[in-house]
Amino acid sequence: MKDVMPSEDKTGYKIWAVDNVVYGPVELPTLIAWIKEERILPASWIFSERADQWCKASDLEEARVIFRKMTTGTAATAAAAVPGKVAPNTLRRVKVLSALSDALLARFLEFVEVQKIRQFTAVVKQGDPGDAMFFVLEGEVRVRMAVGEQEKILALLSVGDFFGEISLFDHGPRSADVISNTDTTVLRLSASSFQKLSEKAPELAAPFLLAMGRTLTGRIRADNKRYKDTLTFTTLPE
Repeated sequence: MKDVMPSEDKTGYKIWAVDNVVYGPVELPTLIAWIKEERILPASWIFSERADQWCKASDLEEARVIFRKMTTGTAATAAAAVPGKVAPNTLRRVKVLSALSDALLARFLEFVEVQKIRQFTAVVKQGDPGDAMFFVLEGEVRVRMAVGEQEKILALLSVGDFFGEISLFDHGPRSADVISNTDTTVLRLSASSFQKLSEKAPELAAPFLLAMGRTLTGRIRADNKRYKDTLTFTTLPE
């Protein structure tokens, strides 16, 4: 079976991206290209105009064929993979890196290291000096704070998320623990490597910082809204 459907099939697809923006409609060849570039993952939401409904990419027949071929290809070449290395395309799983070109992704890999974290292991600990930020490539972590003898979960982070970014700028103590809920793979960008990246690869640093700034702005807006909603709820007349 060929990857591309006959040209007379003009069915469109819309993609709900990691930045909460809907892209499209696009035709099948573009959809396939984005899957191969890992801009679309099995868990991504896709709207099929022909079916007139949203579904996970893994449940869309046209996409499922491509995922199956990619999985087969990955299994066939796994033995030849270099331990501790990742392909540049893999970095498209990370939201703030997804728009970078293949050349810039390959350049970014020169400044980071891959770390495998076992389940229930602390990636960072509250109070420790901050010297790096992390990008989640596989698995899930939880951000927690100890309140007395209880654990307060601040956030759950999974594939595509990042944490620890403040330490790149102020090198202050960690504000919370980050614990792996599963076996997890992360990319570690140290403060010293970030400094080198800024000096030696400004063409990479600029779009990276812009994308990170947009994500942090979104977080701040969401936190402000939650705070406003809380104030509104607590000040309702009895």
